[in-house]
Amino acid sequence: MERHAEIVRQWRILLALEGRARGLSLADLQEVAGEGVSDRTIRRDLAALSQAGFPIESSRVDGRTRYTLNREVFGGLASAGLSLSELCALYLSRTLLSALAGDPFRDSLTSAFDKLAEALPPALWRFIDQLPSALAAKAQTARVPSAAPRLVDALMGAILAHRRARMRYHSFASQQVKDYLVEPYRVAYAQGTLYLFAFVPLYGEMRTFAVQRIESLVVLEDTFDPREASAAVFPDSLTVYSGTPERVVIDFTSAESPYIRERDWHPSQVLEDRADGGVRLTLDVVIDWGLEAWVLGFGPAARVVHPPALVARIVERLDAARARYGG
Repeated sequence: MERHAEIVRQWRILLALEGRARGLSLADLQEVAGEGVSDRTIRRDLAALSQAGFPIESSRVDGRTRYTLNREVFGGLASAGLSLSELCALYLSRTLLSALAGDPFRDSLTSAFDKLAEALPPALWRFIDQLPSALAAKAQTARVPSAAPRLVDALMGAILAHRRARMRYHSFASQQVKDYLVEPYRVAYAQGTLYLFAFVPLYGEMRTFAVQRIESLVVLEDTFDPREASAAVFPDSLTVYSGTPERVVIDFTSAESPYIRERDWHPSQVLEDRADGGVRLTLDVVIDWGLEAWVLGFGPAARVVHPPALVARIVERLDAARARYGG
């Protein structure tokens, strides 16, 4: 923990120096570092950053020592339109990006960050490489087929050229492998896998397909005129479903209410305090399996109030689970 605090403190000092062309005094840097940090610690941090390769210089101005970051060393970054902090932040985010992108793009991300690493001297990257130890993300696992990168490349080409495609798809809804003619609009990443948003002329509507269940794809020469479509990804669902939103009202116990209040569950949410210390959550969302699983995950801490059909489905799920346990 102490080492992580040191790394984060030095990172703050570095960003502060980069943002002040005229430099900062020791007192300024103490304020940046946070309450309780001594001037001796700041000097030690400046020495550590200098040893790592960051060109920190000192000069006397009005009788006070001011510290500056020599920006000429980073001229290559400036010509590329990147500041040092932007490049470092992007490099630091690789932990999160790798977790979010998953297998289809992991190799491409690695290659991209290898190229970023060439923009600065190795000594500086050795320091920056310590930063991800203070930030971690749990990777989402998904069974993504080895053909996913090729599928995504083909889909992106079809989307950008507005070309129709024929695909063979394993539909979980019908438990059949079906052939579709589609007009692809967008590929999106959500909950550990990739989804294709496409218009299906046969049904006259937009549909969602899991890329991992596309068994084959052929991009056609036929083009289509793109329709106006929402750029949001599953905007009316708590998870990854499409449909028509309905008003949903759920009451949570007082023990669970702090957790409910601290999160933004959906843009439509409205929270109301209850007399018993609990909270009432109102949402306009699609009533789907994901919503049911989310409610059931709270156990006795959640009770659906509206609509009646969802109440009945939750009760049915609970009765089935109880029967399965023999109770």
